[in-house]
Amino acid sequence: MKKIQNPYIGVEGYNCFGCSPTNPMGVHMHFMEDGDDIVCHWSPTQNHQSWIDTLHGGVQCVLLDEICGWVIFRKLQTAGVTAQMETRYRKAVRTTDGDITLRARIKEQRRNLVTVEGELYDAAGELCTTCTCLYFAFSREKSEKEFHFQRCLAEGEEDTI
Repeated sequence: MKKIQNPYIGVEGYNCFGCSPTNPMGVHMHFMEDGDDIVCHWSPTQNHQSWIDTLHGGVQCVLLDEICGWVIFRKLQTAGVTAQMETRYRKAVRTTDGDITLRARIKEQRRNLVTVEGELYDAAGELCTTCTCLYFAFSREKSEKEFHFQRCLAEGEEDTI
């Protein structure tokens, strides 16, 4: 797996709840690439629970939405926004069992509408939550001008801009 570099580090005003390493309230996600999949290992805490020792469903949606967005960054090399998200909760995720794993990939693309599938696995590797997200992918020009997006590189890749 290759670690993906965050393209927004150093952008003034960048404070994403999902992926900014400096947002004091954020979940501080970082990502890797594994073939067609984008992957994230993340550690829930008691601060992320709903019921006792159970990961809040809204936090699960944040994590899944964020990783699906990074599929757009990395695989399409552009920015996009979530137009729709459908989430299915299959099994409770415990906040006390260790790291969870999230995986996401492109399922389908029709012009600038991209369907991304995501999964959340508990520390034992059991599938707990799935989602299907529909993203509106922007043109590269709009991504650069309005979203300060240049490139989304993996470690070892060289930026040629």
